[in-house]
Amino acid sequence: MSSSGQGGPHSLAFRVMRLCKPSFQVDSIPLLLDPADLLVGEDIFDEPVAAAQLPRLLDTHVSSADSDPSYRTRFLLHHPSDAIGLSGLLVLPQAFGAIYLGETFCSYISINNSSNFEVRDITIKAEMQTERQRLVLLETSKSPVESIRAGGRYDFIVEHDVKELGAHTLVCTALYNDGDGERKYLPQFFKFIVANPLSVRTKVRVVKETTFLEACIENHTKSNLYMDQVEFEPAGNWGAKLLKADEHHSETKSQTRETFKPPILIRSSGGIRNYLYQLISHGSAQPKVEGSNILGKLQITWRTNLGEPGRLQTQQIMGTPITRKDIELQVVEIPSDIKLERPFSLHLKLANETDKDFGPFEVFLSQDDSREEKVVVINGLQTMVFPSVEAFGSKDFHLNLIATKLGVQRITGITVLNTMEKKSYDPLPDLEIFVDLD
Repeated sequence: MSSSGQGGPHSLAFRVMRLCKPSFQVDSIPLLLDPADLLVGEDIFDEPVAAAQLPRLLDTHVSSADSDPSYRTRFLLHHPSDAIGLSGLLVLPQAFGAIYLGETFCSYISINNSSNFEVRDITIKAEMQTERQRLVLLETSKSPVESIRAGGRYDFIVEHDVKELGAHTLVCTALYNDGDGERKYLPQFFKFIVANPLSVRTKVRVVKETTFLEACIENHTKSNLYMDQVEFEPAGNWGAKLLKADEHHSETKSQTRETFKPPILIRSSGGIRNYLYQLISHGSAQPKVEGSNILGKLQITWRTNLGEPGRLQTQQIMGTPITRKDIELQVVEIPSDIKLERPFSLHLKLANETDKDFGPFEVFLSQDDSREEKVVVINGLQTMVFPSVEAFGSKDFHLNLIATKLGVQRITGITVLNTMEKKSYDPLPDLEIFVDLD
Protein backbone atom coordinates (compact mmCIF):
# COMPACT_ATOMS: atom_id res chain seq x y z
CA MET A 1 0.00 0.00 0.00
CA SER A 2 1.34 3.44 -0.91
CA SER A 3 0.39 6.58 1.02
CA SER A 4 0.55 10.29 0.42
CA GLY A 5 -0.59 13.42 2.22
CA GLN A 6 -0.74 17.18 1.98
CA GLY A 7 2.52 19.04 2.47
CA GLY A 8 3.15 21.30 5.48
CA PRO A 9 3.48 20.65 9.22
CA HIS A 10 0.60 18.87 10.92
CA SER A 11 0.07 17.85 14.50
CA LEU A 12 -1.89 14.76 13.44
CA ALA A 13 -0.99 11.86 11.17
CA PHE A 14 -2.86 8.73 10.12
CA ARG A 15 -1.35 5.26 10.49
CA VAL A 16 -3.10 2.35 8.71
CA MET A 17 -2.67 -1.36 9.44
CA ARG A 18 -4.54 -4.05 7.65
CA LEU A 19 -6.38 -6.52 9.88
CA CYS A 20 -6.13 -10.08 8.64
CA LYS A 21 -5.43 -13.55 9.93
CA PRO A 22 -1.90 -14.44 11.01
CA SER A 23 0.13 -17.16 9.31
CA PHE A 24 1.95 -20.20 10.64
CA GLN A 25 5.64 -19.94 11.45
CA VAL A 26 7.47 -22.61 9.45
CA ASP A 27 10.82 -23.98 10.61
CA SER A 28 13.71 -23.47 8.21
CA ILE A 29 15.05 -27.04 8.58
CA PRO A 30 14.01 -28.72 5.30
CA LEU A 31 13.75 -32.38 6.37
CA LEU A 32 13.61 -34.27 9.65
CA LEU A 33 14.08 -38.02 10.02
CA ASP A 34 12.78 -40.56 12.49
CA PRO A 35 15.71 -42.26 14.29
CA ALA A 36 14.06 -45.65 13.81
CA ASP A 37 14.30 -45.23 10.01
CA LEU A 38 18.08 -44.78 10.31
CA LEU A 39 18.76 -47.75 12.58
CA VAL A 40 16.23 -50.45 11.71
CA GLY A 41 14.07 -51.56 8.82
CA GLU A 42 10.29 -51.51 8.44
CA ASP A 43 10.04 -55.23 9.14
CA ILE A 44 11.27 -54.97 12.77
CA PHE A 45 7.67 -54.92 13.99
CA ASP A 46 7.11 -58.30 12.36
CA GLU A 47 9.30 -59.80 15.14
CA PRO A 48 7.79 -59.15 18.60
CA VAL A 49 11.08 -59.80 20.40
CA ALA A 50 13.03 -57.34 18.24
CA ALA A 51 10.29 -54.73 18.46
CA ALA A 52 10.42 -54.92 22.26
CA GLN A 53 14.14 -53.98 22.19
CA LEU A 54 13.59 -50.94 19.91
CA PRO A 55 13.09 -48.31 22.68
CA ARG A 56 16.32 -49.34 24.42
CA LEU A 57 18.20 -49.27 21.11
CA LEU A 58 16.98 -45.76 20.31
CA ASP A 59 17.76 -44.45 23.81
CA THR A 60 21.34 -45.61 23.42
CA HIS A 61 21.86 -43.54 20.23
CA VAL A 62 19.80 -40.41 20.83
CA SER A 63 19.74 -39.95 24.62
CA SER A 64 22.45 -37.29 24.46
CA ALA A 65 20.75 -35.25 21.70
CA ASP A 66 20.11 -32.18 23.86
CA SER A 67 23.71 -31.95 25.11
CA ASP A 68 25.50 -32.98 21.93
CA PRO A 69 27.71 -29.99 20.93
CA SER A 70 28.19 -31.35 17.38
CA TYR A 71 24.42 -31.10 16.59
CA ARG A 72 24.66 -34.51 14.92
CA THR A 73 21.03 -35.22 15.82
CA ARG A 74 19.54 -31.88 14.75
CA PHE A 75 17.84 -33.50 11.75
CA LEU A 76 16.15 -36.23 13.82
CA LEU A 77 12.48 -36.27 14.73
CA HIS A 78 12.15 -36.08 18.51
CA HIS A 79 8.36 -35.84 18.43
CA PRO A 80 5.87 -36.96 15.72
CA SER A 81 4.46 -33.42 15.44
CA ASP A 82 7.86 -32.13 14.30
CA ALA A 83 7.28 -33.79 10.91
CA ILE A 84 4.94 -31.02 9.74
CA GLY A 85 7.66 -28.37 10.16
CA LEU A 86 5.51 -26.01 12.25
CA SER A 87 6.79 -24.53 15.50
CA GLY A 88 3.33 -23.89 16.91
CA LEU A 89 3.72 -20.11 16.69
CA LEU A 90 1.68 -17.65 14.60
CA VAL A 91 3.21 -14.71 12.75
CA LEU A 92 1.41 -11.39 12.35
CA PRO A 93 1.34 -9.87 8.84
CA GLN A 94 4.67 -8.23 8.06
CA ALA A 95 3.38 -6.39 4.96
CA PHE A 96 0.09 -5.07 3.64
CA GLY A 97 -0.27 -8.14 1.41
CA ALA A 98 -2.49 -8.78 -1.59
CA ILE A 99 -6.17 -7.87 -1.61
CA TYR A 100 -8.53 -9.90 -3.76
CA LEU A 101 -11.98 -9.38 -5.20
CA GLY A 102 -14.71 -10.89 -3.03
CA GLU A 103 -12.85 -10.41 0.27
CA THR A 104 -13.70 -8.02 3.10
CA PHE A 105 -11.06 -5.31 3.47
CA CYS A 106 -10.64 -4.59 7.18
CA SER A 107 -8.26 -1.90 8.41
CA TYR A 108 -7.17 -0.59 11.81
CA ILE A 109 -6.62 3.16 11.56
CA SER A 110 -4.90 5.26 14.21
CA ILE A 111 -4.69 9.06 14.15
CA ASN A 112 -1.70 10.14 16.24
CA ASN A 113 -0.93 13.49 17.82
CA SER A 114 2.85 13.86 17.50
CA SER A 115 2.93 17.47 18.77
CA ASN A 116 3.55 18.80 22.28
CA PHE A 117 0.10 20.29 22.69
CA GLU A 118 -3.50 19.12 22.63
CA VAL A 119 -5.66 19.31 19.50
CA ARG A 120 -9.42 19.74 19.74
CA ASP A 121 -12.69 19.33 17.79
CA ILE A 122 -11.39 16.67 15.39
CA THR A 123 -13.74 15.67 12.58
CA ILE A 124 -12.56 12.40 11.01
CA LYS A 125 -13.69 10.93 7.73
CA ALA A 126 -12.62 7.69 6.02
CA GLU A 127 -13.72 6.88 2.46
CA MET A 128 -13.02 4.17 -0.09
CA GLN A 129 -12.56 5.52 -3.60
CA THR A 130 -12.65 3.30 -6.67
CA GLU A 131 -12.82 4.00 -10.39
CA ARG A 132 -16.64 3.96 -10.23
CA GLN A 133 -17.66 5.26 -6.82
CA ARG A 134 -16.67 6.80 -3.49
CA LEU A 135 -18.08 5.22 -0.32
CA VAL A 136 -18.03 6.70 3.19
CA LEU A 137 -16.73 4.15 5.71
CA LEU A 138 -16.63 6.40 8.78
CA GLU A 139 -17.57 10.02 9.52
CA THR A 140 -17.61 11.85 12.88
CA SER A 141 -19.02 15.20 11.68
CA LYS A 142 -22.12 14.78 13.89
CA SER A 143 -20.06 13.82 16.95
CA PRO A 144 -16.48 15.15 16.58
CA VAL A 145 -13.70 13.81 18.78
CA GLU A 146 -13.34 16.35 21.60
CA SER A 147 -9.56 16.22 21.95
CA ILE A 148 -6.41 14.18 21.49
CA ARG A 149 -3.73 14.92 24.05
CA ALA A 150 -0.08 15.43 23.18
CA GLY A 151 1.41 12.04 22.27
CA GLY A 152 -2.06 10.44 22.30
CA ARG A 153 -4.09 8.80 19.57
CA TYR A 154 -7.61 7.93 18.46
CA ASP A 155 -8.19 4.49 16.94
CA PHE A 156 -11.01 3.03 14.84
CA ILE A 157 -11.69 0.11 12.48
CA VAL A 158 -13.27 0.27 9.02
CA GLU A 159 -14.53 -2.52 6.78
CA HIS A 160 -15.36 -2.66 3.08
CA ASP A 161 -16.63 -5.52 0.91
CA VAL A 162 -14.38 -5.51 -2.16
CA LYS A 163 -16.57 -5.71 -5.27
CA GLU A 164 -14.40 -4.03 -7.91
CA LEU A 165 -11.06 -4.81 -9.52
CA GLY A 166 -8.24 -2.35 -10.03
CA ALA A 167 -7.00 0.70 -8.13
CA HIS A 168 -8.54 1.55 -4.75
CA THR A 169 -7.73 4.51 -2.51
CA LEU A 170 -8.46 4.71 1.21
CA VAL A 171 -8.96 8.44 1.80
CA CYS A 172 -8.50 9.55 5.42
CA THR A 173 -9.16 13.22 6.32
CA ALA A 174 -9.15 15.15 9.58
CA LEU A 175 -10.35 18.70 10.31
CA TYR A 176 -9.08 19.95 13.68
CA ASN A 177 -8.08 22.92 15.83
CA ASP A 178 -4.32 23.15 16.36
CA GLY A 179 -2.67 24.19 19.60
CA ASP A 180 -2.75 27.88 18.61
CA GLY A 181 -6.44 27.67 17.65
CA GLU A 182 -5.85 27.48 13.89
CA ARG A 183 -8.31 25.27 11.98
CA LYS A 184 -6.35 22.76 9.84
CA TYR A 185 -7.30 20.17 7.25
CA LEU A 186 -5.27 16.94 6.90
CA PRO A 187 -5.87 14.57 3.96
CA GLN A 188 -3.96 11.31 3.56
CA PHE A 189 -4.33 8.75 0.77
CA PHE A 190 -3.49 5.05 0.96
CA LYS A 191 -3.54 3.30 -2.41
CA PHE A 192 -3.70 -0.41 -3.21
CA ILE A 193 -4.63 -2.71 -6.09
CA VAL A 194 -7.39 -5.33 -5.98
CA ALA A 195 -6.63 -8.47 -7.99
CA ASN A 196 -8.84 -11.31 -9.17
CA PRO A 197 -8.47 -14.43 -6.98
CA LEU A 198 -10.22 -16.77 -9.41
CA SER A 199 -10.84 -17.16 -13.09
CA VAL A 200 -14.05 -18.92 -14.09
CA ARG A 201 -14.23 -20.38 -17.59
CA THR A 202 -17.53 -21.84 -18.77
CA LYS A 203 -18.58 -23.96 -21.74
CA VAL A 204 -22.14 -24.73 -22.77
CA ARG A 205 -22.77 -27.89 -24.77
CA VAL A 206 -26.03 -29.28 -26.12
CA VAL A 207 -26.09 -33.07 -26.53
CA LYS A 208 -29.29 -34.54 -27.95
CA GLU A 209 -31.43 -31.63 -26.70
CA THR A 210 -29.85 -31.84 -23.21
CA THR A 211 -27.86 -28.78 -22.11
CA PHE A 212 -24.66 -29.20 -20.07
CA LEU A 213 -22.68 -26.42 -18.41
CA GLU A 214 -19.00 -26.99 -17.61
CA ALA A 215 -17.33 -24.55 -15.19
CA CYS A 216 -13.55 -24.51 -14.66
CA ILE A 217 -12.35 -22.57 -11.59
CA GLU A 218 -8.65 -21.65 -11.35
CA ASN A 219 -6.94 -20.30 -8.22
CA HIS A 220 -4.69 -17.27 -8.92
CA THR A 221 -3.76 -16.55 -5.29
CA LYS A 222 -0.64 -17.65 -3.42
CA SER A 223 -2.63 -19.58 -0.81
CA ASN A 224 -4.88 -22.61 -0.96
CA LEU A 225 -8.60 -21.92 -1.28
CA TYR A 226 -11.24 -24.15 0.27
CA MET A 227 -14.51 -23.99 -1.64
CA ASP A 228 -17.47 -23.88 0.76
CA GLN A 229 -19.97 -23.48 -2.07
CA VAL A 230 -19.94 -23.53 -5.85
CA GLU A 231 -23.61 -23.31 -6.74
CA PHE A 232 -25.27 -22.60 -10.05
CA GLU A 233 -28.36 -20.43 -9.74
CA PRO A 234 -30.42 -21.11 -12.86
CA ALA A 235 -32.63 -18.57 -14.57
CA GLY A 236 -36.40 -18.82 -14.08
CA ASN A 237 -37.06 -21.25 -16.93
CA TRP A 238 -34.18 -23.61 -16.06
CA GLY A 239 -33.37 -26.16 -13.38
CA ALA A 240 -29.84 -27.36 -12.60
CA LYS A 241 -28.35 -30.62 -11.33
CA LEU A 242 -24.69 -31.01 -10.34
CA LEU A 243 -23.23 -34.18 -11.86
CA LYS A 244 -20.76 -36.00 -9.61
CA ALA A 245 -18.53 -39.00 -10.18
CA ASP A 246 -19.67 -40.72 -6.96
CA GLU A 247 -23.43 -40.68 -7.55
CA HIS A 248 -23.45 -44.48 -7.46
CA HIS A 249 -22.78 -44.45 -3.69
CA SER A 250 -25.55 -45.52 -1.33
CA GLU A 251 -28.41 -43.10 -0.65
CA THR A 252 -27.64 -43.02 3.08
CA LYS A 253 -24.03 -42.07 2.48
CA SER A 254 -25.01 -39.39 -0.02
CA GLN A 255 -27.41 -37.79 2.47
CA THR A 256 -24.73 -37.79 5.15
CA ARG A 257 -22.20 -36.15 2.81
CA GLU A 258 -24.71 -33.44 1.88
CA THR A 259 -25.31 -32.68 5.57
CA PHE A 260 -21.61 -32.61 6.47
CA LYS A 261 -20.09 -31.49 3.20
CA PRO A 262 -16.30 -31.05 3.43
CA PRO A 263 -14.77 -28.07 1.59
CA ILE A 264 -13.12 -28.70 -1.76
CA LEU A 265 -9.46 -27.74 -1.99
CA ILE A 266 -8.15 -25.73 -4.94
CA ARG A 267 -4.39 -25.41 -4.58
CA SER A 268 -2.50 -22.15 -4.79
CA SER A 269 -0.93 -20.63 -7.91
CA GLY A 270 -2.92 -22.31 -10.65
CA GLY A 271 -4.91 -25.10 -8.99
CA ILE A 272 -8.01 -26.08 -11.00
CA ARG A 273 -11.38 -27.62 -10.18
CA ASN A 274 -14.05 -28.55 -12.74
CA TYR A 275 -17.81 -28.68 -12.21
CA LEU A 276 -20.45 -30.11 -14.55
CA TYR A 277 -24.13 -29.20 -14.41
CA GLN A 278 -27.04 -30.67 -16.31
CA LEU A 279 -29.61 -27.99 -17.12
CA ILE A 280 -33.26 -28.93 -17.38
CA SER A 281 -35.66 -26.61 -19.15
CA HIS A 282 -38.95 -25.93 -17.35
CA GLY A 283 -40.42 -24.05 -20.28
CA SER A 284 -40.65 -26.77 -22.95
CA ALA A 285 -44.41 -26.33 -23.17
CA GLN A 286 -44.14 -22.57 -23.60
CA PRO A 287 -43.60 -20.82 -26.92
CA LYS A 288 -39.93 -20.14 -27.63
CA VAL A 289 -38.76 -16.53 -27.44
CA GLU A 290 -36.25 -15.40 -29.99
CA GLY A 291 -33.06 -13.77 -28.68
CA SER A 292 -30.49 -14.39 -25.98
CA ASN A 293 -30.72 -17.52 -23.86
CA ILE A 294 -29.83 -16.68 -20.23
CA LEU A 295 -28.94 -19.82 -18.28
CA GLY A 296 -28.06 -18.39 -14.85
CA LYS A 297 -25.01 -17.47 -12.76
CA LEU A 298 -22.52 -19.09 -10.38
CA GLN A 299 -22.28 -18.29 -6.66
CA ILE A 300 -18.82 -19.10 -5.25
CA THR A 301 -17.76 -18.88 -1.58
CA TRP A 302 -14.44 -19.96 -0.14
CA ARG A 303 -12.07 -19.72 2.82
CA THR A 304 -8.30 -19.43 3.02
CA ASN A 305 -5.94 -21.54 5.17
CA LEU A 306 -6.92 -19.76 8.38
CA GLY A 307 -10.58 -19.26 7.59
CA GLU A 308 -10.80 -15.82 5.98
CA PRO A 309 -13.95 -15.82 3.82
CA GLY A 310 -14.42 -14.71 0.22
CA ARG A 311 -17.39 -14.58 -2.11
CA LEU A 312 -17.85 -14.04 -5.85
CA GLN A 313 -20.79 -14.04 -8.21
CA THR A 314 -20.31 -14.41 -11.95
CA GLN A 315 -22.16 -12.49 -14.60
CA GLN A 316 -25.10 -14.13 -16.33
CA ILE A 317 -23.97 -17.17 -18.32
CA MET A 318 -25.43 -17.25 -21.80
CA GLY A 319 -26.43 -20.30 -23.76
CA THR A 320 -26.76 -20.68 -27.51
CA PRO A 321 -28.99 -17.88 -28.83
CA ILE A 322 -32.48 -19.11 -29.58
CA THR A 323 -33.52 -18.81 -33.21
CA ARG A 324 -37.25 -18.74 -33.64
CA LYS A 325 -38.67 -21.32 -36.02
CA ASP A 326 -42.24 -21.00 -37.22
CA ILE A 327 -42.45 -24.66 -38.25
CA GLU A 328 -40.12 -27.29 -36.78
CA LEU A 329 -39.74 -30.93 -37.76
CA GLN A 330 -38.65 -33.11 -34.82
CA VAL A 331 -37.63 -36.75 -34.43
CA VAL A 332 -39.71 -38.71 -31.92
CA GLU A 333 -38.26 -42.21 -32.37
CA ILE A 334 -35.76 -44.05 -34.58
CA PRO A 335 -36.05 -47.85 -34.78
CA SER A 336 -33.17 -49.63 -33.06
CA ASP A 337 -33.25 -52.64 -35.41
CA ILE A 338 -33.02 -51.77 -39.12
CA LYS A 339 -32.52 -54.53 -41.70
CA LEU A 340 -31.12 -54.28 -45.21
CA GLU A 341 -33.81 -53.73 -47.87
CA ARG A 342 -36.56 -54.11 -45.27
CA PRO A 343 -39.02 -51.22 -44.73
CA PHE A 344 -38.84 -49.39 -41.39
CA SER A 345 -40.87 -46.54 -39.90
CA LEU A 346 -39.40 -43.23 -38.68
CA HIS A 347 -41.59 -41.50 -36.07
CA LEU A 348 -41.64 -37.70 -36.62
CA LYS A 349 -43.53 -34.67 -35.29
CA LEU A 350 -44.42 -31.48 -37.16
CA ALA A 351 -44.76 -28.60 -34.65
CA ASN A 352 -46.27 -25.15 -35.20
CA GLU A 353 -44.43 -22.66 -32.91
CA THR A 354 -46.56 -19.63 -33.84
CA ASP A 355 -49.86 -18.17 -32.65
CA LYS A 356 -51.69 -18.81 -35.92
CA ASP A 357 -52.65 -21.81 -38.06
CA PHE A 358 -50.28 -22.92 -40.83
CA GLY A 359 -50.64 -25.31 -43.73
CA PRO A 360 -51.26 -27.45 -45.63
CA PHE A 361 -47.81 -29.12 -45.75
CA GLU A 362 -45.86 -31.64 -47.79
CA VAL A 363 -43.03 -33.79 -46.42
CA PHE A 364 -40.55 -35.38 -48.82
CA LEU A 365 -36.90 -36.30 -49.35
CA SER A 366 -35.08 -33.51 -51.18
CA GLN A 367 -32.24 -34.28 -53.55
CA ASP A 368 -28.69 -33.24 -52.58
CA ASP A 369 -26.55 -31.09 -54.83
CA SER A 370 -24.18 -34.03 -55.14
CA ARG A 371 -24.98 -36.68 -57.71
CA GLU A 372 -24.50 -39.53 -55.26
CA GLU A 373 -27.45 -41.89 -55.02
CA LYS A 374 -29.31 -41.83 -51.67
CA VAL A 375 -28.76 -44.90 -49.51
CA VAL A 376 -31.98 -44.40 -47.49
CA VAL A 377 -35.09 -43.66 -49.57
CA ILE A 378 -38.84 -43.43 -49.07
CA ASN A 379 -40.75 -46.69 -49.38
CA GLY A 380 -44.08 -45.96 -51.10
CA LEU A 381 -45.55 -42.54 -51.82
CA GLN A 382 -42.71 -40.05 -52.25
CA THR A 383 -44.64 -37.13 -50.76
CA MET A 384 -46.81 -37.03 -47.62
CA VAL A 385 -49.54 -34.33 -47.46
CA PHE A 386 -50.93 -32.86 -44.20
CA PRO A 387 -53.74 -30.41 -43.53
CA SER A 388 -53.22 -27.26 -41.49
CA VAL A 389 -51.55 -27.45 -38.05
CA GLU A 390 -53.20 -25.25 -35.42
CA ALA A 391 -51.40 -22.55 -33.43
CA PHE A 392 -48.85 -24.00 -30.98
CA GLY A 393 -50.05 -27.42 -32.02
CA SER A 394 -48.28 -30.43 -33.51
CA LYS A 395 -48.97 -33.52 -35.61
CA ASP A 396 -47.26 -36.89 -35.24
CA PHE A 397 -46.73 -39.08 -38.29
CA HIS A 398 -44.62 -41.99 -39.55
CA LEU A 399 -42.39 -41.87 -42.62
CA ASN A 400 -41.79 -45.25 -44.28
CA LEU A 401 -38.18 -45.69 -45.41
CA ILE A 402 -35.90 -48.43 -46.73
CA ALA A 403 -32.09 -48.77 -46.57
CA THR A 404 -30.12 -50.13 -49.53
CA LYS A 405 -26.62 -50.51 -47.99
CA LEU A 406 -25.14 -52.13 -44.88
CA GLY A 407 -23.36 -50.39 -42.01
CA VAL A 408 -23.66 -46.88 -40.61
CA GLN A 409 -25.75 -44.76 -42.97
CA ARG A 410 -27.33 -41.31 -42.94
CA ILE A 411 -30.92 -40.26 -43.49
CA THR A 412 -30.66 -36.90 -45.23
CA GLY A 413 -32.89 -34.28 -46.80
CA ILE A 414 -36.24 -34.73 -45.01
CA THR A 415 -37.92 -31.43 -45.94
CA VAL A 416 -41.20 -29.63 -45.12
CA LEU A 417 -42.96 -27.43 -47.71
CA ASN A 418 -45.84 -25.04 -47.00
CA THR A 419 -47.91 -25.47 -50.14
CA MET A 420 -50.05 -22.39 -49.43
CA GLU A 421 -47.08 -19.99 -49.17
CA LYS A 422 -44.75 -22.07 -51.40
CA LYS A 423 -42.19 -21.85 -48.57
CA SER A 424 -39.66 -24.55 -47.78
CA TYR A 425 -38.34 -24.82 -44.21
CA ASP A 426 -34.94 -26.01 -43.00
CA PRO A 427 -34.53 -29.75 -43.55
CA LEU A 428 -34.28 -32.12 -40.62
CA PRO A 429 -30.64 -32.53 -39.48
CA ASP A 430 -28.98 -35.70 -40.76
CA LEU A 431 -29.75 -38.85 -38.77
CA GLU A 432 -27.35 -41.77 -38.37
CA ILE A 433 -28.64 -45.36 -38.41
CA PHE A 434 -27.04 -48.79 -38.44
CA VAL A 435 -28.22 -51.18 -41.14
CA ASP A 436 -27.74 -54.89 -40.45
CA LEU A 437 -28.35 -58.10 -42.39
CA ASP A 438 -31.64 -59.86 -41.95
